[in-house]
Amino acid sequence: MGITKREDLVHPDLSYKIVGAAFTVFNELGEGHLEKIYQRAFALEFKRLGLNYKEQIYCPVVFNKEVIGKNYFDFLVEDQVIVELKRNAYFSKKHMDQITNYLRVSDLRLGLLIGFSTEGVRFKRIVNVR
Repeated sequence: MGITKREDLVHPDLSYKIVGAAFTVFNELGEGHLEKIYQRAFALEFKRLGLNYKEQIYCPVVFNKEVIGKNYFDFLVEDQVIVELKRNAYFSKKHMDQITNYLRVSDLRLGLLIGFSTEGVRFKRIVNVR
């Protein structure tokens, strides 16, 4: 019996690589670092994996064709997946709302919340259903 590949997942191969990078970073660094340390390590791991990425992506908040605010998300990988890093094991409603908003204003389909804590790596896939 072979492995059944799910057809309903958004960017399954890319998200698998990104989550794998999270475990590589955590296995090397361990717990307790600042978010920016994990972000620097992620950038190095993305380079090693040959993934195209951008960091601290500016995403304006627009109302009536006027920019009224600024958002910056941690990573955009392969121009397809937003990655937000957190330094805790659990994701709050605020974290979920943050990445949902990033997906909406960027018109992208998939975001990954990745958290590092004493309990290891946690991740959550957020899909923009619009």
